[in-house]
Amino acid sequence: MTAALGTRAVRGSLWLGVVNLVSKSSQMLVTLVLAALLTEAQLGAVALAVALVNLGQVVQSIGVYDVIGRTERDPRRMAGTVLTLSVGAGVVLAVVLVAAAGPLTALLGTPGAAGLLRLAALGLPFSAAGGVQMGLMHRELDFRRRLLPDGGSAVLGAALTVALAACGAGPASLVVGLLVTAVAQPLLGMLVRGGVRPCWDTAAAREAVRWVAVVGPAAVVGALLVNLDYFAVGHGLGADAVGVYSLAYRLAWVPYIMVAVVLGAVAFPVFTRLRREGRPSAGAVVRFTRAVLVVTGGLYLALAVLADRVVLLGDRWADAAGPLVLLSGYGVGICLLQVWYQAVKAAGHVRRYLALEVTHLALLAAGLATLTRAGITAVAAAQLGAAWLVVPLAAAAVARAGAAPPVAELAGVFARVLLACAAAGVPVVVLARAGWFGAAESLPGAVAEAAVLLAGYAGATLLLQRAAIAELRRGGLR
Repeated sequence: MTAALGTRAVRGSLWLGVVNLVSKSSQMLVTLVLAALLTEAQLGAVALAVALVNLGQVVQSIGVYDVIGRTERDPRRMAGTVLTLSVGAGVVLAVVLVAAAGPLTALLGTPGAAGLLRLAALGLPFSAAGGVQMGLMHRELDFRRRLLPDGGSAVLGAALTVALAACGAGPASLVVGLLVTAVAQPLLGMLVRGGVRPCWDTAAAREAVRWVAVVGPAAVVGALLVNLDYFAVGHGLGADAVGVYSLAYRLAWVPYIMVAVVLGAVAFPVFTRLRREGRPSAGAVVRFTRAVLVVTGGLYLALAVLADRVVLLGDRWADAAGPLVLLSGYGVGICLLQVWYQAVKAAGHVRRYLALEVTHLALLAAGLATLTRAGITAVAAAQLGAAWLVVPLAAAAVARAGAAPPVAELAGVFARVLLACAAAGVPVVVLARAGWFGAAESLPGAVAEAAVLLAGYAGATLLLQRAAIAELRRGGLR
């Protein structure tokens, strides 16, 4: 990358990091509050309703927001056409989900979630409008403007959820908060000049549909990948099991959303710009790979080592500890895939991307069909195994796309991250077993253990990644 593009990529990553820190921290607070106030079955009902709506959000967008970043047409005219398509699909899906809520939730073992699903589905057209705004901002690498619509709507929804939950509204508190978030996002986007006017351009629509024909199925498959386990647990083990599993999954999902999604969102326009300018992207791929592994490696190390501290939210969540350890390993795998998939898509190899997603889904479905009855820890193991079986396949796809960094350089990145994890994790585990940090229910002990662990990881990383840090200071993600 050029110095200018590298600097914009770093600034974009930082701004998007701030946006996600605000929005996802709000979601994290909501998760902890609901875990403290709801029963396992109530949290399970909420999780399944949200999973179905999340699937609806993906279906209504079907990967089409990426075409705003790739198109060589007038981007605002393309965005207006995409807005017309996506909002229209959102309205249709909302009607379908409202009508089918009863049978769907009964099939998934949580009939009490039907009302929650109907309410949450009303936000689909609004989230579609917000998604188009975000797509245009991503094309321009203008992530600063996302702070108000994305972060502001999330804070507003989270505050309402916490207030309602504290007043005894129960599971409905989260769904009302999500609906308010969906409605507020495009409205706040208009305040920062991010609004998009609906229009229709037949040529732009054809380009969007051609992109959707390949990327759309992959987007749906990707949504199934992060929700199929909820459906399997609900159908096979019941609402209580969904509640416990969903807590572990939500905690493991945080580093992915806060780091990998941020870097992936910046990586895609960077990779596509390099491609348009006829320049190699292998250097950018290795730098984004290193960044995602270094940051998420430390966060997932902390989650795995501190997994037994989940009982701070109540003894009823103790069974979430084992799945959380396994899902931490799964999280590292999908963070890595997130970056590599951007390289594959940016190179125009969307069919290979689709093949990877379908392979991942097939592996996960086979694992869930075999292991779900064995319990939620086995479900987490199925997620872990499926993700890491796809990693070498994704590496091969990146190589075929002409964007693979040298094997020795990539191996060095992995080795240094693993060494940092070992240097920080092993002493803390030994000290914890010796009783230095108190019982699992001790909040001061948890804080002390986390502080020692993260300080050790940061120190080891500074020593092992000196060259990369110096390079970052010189010119960003060049």
